[in-house]
Amino acid sequence: MNVRKAVFPAAGLGTRFLPATKAQPKEMLPLVDKPTIQYVVEEAVASGLTEIIIVTGRGKRAIEDHFDSAFELEYYLQDRGKMDELAEIKTISELASVSYVRQREPLGLGHAILCARPMVGEEAFGVFLGDDLIVAQTPCMRQLLGVFERYGGPVLAVERVPSDQISRYGVIRPKPLGGNVYEVLDLVEKPEEREAPSDLAIIGRYILTPDLFPILAETRPDARGEIQVTDALRVLRRTRPLYAVAFEGKRYDTGDKLGFLKATVEFALARPDLAEAFRAYLKTLEL
Repeated sequence: MNVRKAVFPAAGLGTRFLPATKAQPKEMLPLVDKPTIQYVVEEAVASGLTEIIIVTGRGKRAIEDHFDSAFELEYYLQDRGKMDELAEIKTISELASVSYVRQREPLGLGHAILCARPMVGEEAFGVFLGDDLIVAQTPCMRQLLGVFERYGGPVLAVERVPSDQISRYGVIRPKPLGGNVYEVLDLVEKPEEREAPSDLAIIGRYILTPDLFPILAETRPDARGEIQVTDALRVLRRTRPLYAVAFEGKRYDTGDKLGFLKATVEFALARPDLAEAFRAYLKTLEL
């Protein structure tokens, strides 16, 4: 089963970044000079996915504008001979085929994925959570695709996390298959530290199959009124194997203020046009 489509849930309210997100999508907050969502879309394209489906909500129009062509801006840049900037702007609108579907209420990740069902159809598809930026020599999603192509079942990205942070994540009970690949024997959503089945936490990259959709449609909301994809995957596991990859690469949690600041600093230091001057500036600070 070939994977062509990528689903990006982007309907959240971004409350952890208020007041910055009162009038703009959290996904459009920049790391240096690029919105966080663009980094994740670029990972999808670099992994070979060609159809991008972004699940949006109210107040997210800026995301659509960002990936659309901007005639007035392009004309302005060309008229003033700013050809490098023009090429960069045009590249954004030409990254991939991008379409949108509205999630009317923020009812959880499972519900956001379910909203994309009409556009996904009966195909396997990738899911990208924009809070997780992953820098890797081989794109994280490409690593998952390699396992999917080998085993033919849903694949989750996982990462070892400290025990005092495990309650923030979905966690798997793994069966090693060799290397960094596991069969998933069980999944638990945000377990207490003493009840966690392992230290392998689910990170924001998935390859899912269309047989998950009917299960999501029947999944009951949790105590917060949200439909959790972890609950649906537990049901799916009864009928087919699930797999996990402890991906190679460095993850930045940009959904957390401290994580966002760390990513901003490290992404800036990775830029040839900024690194030397920025590093010199950081050395002047009294830390």
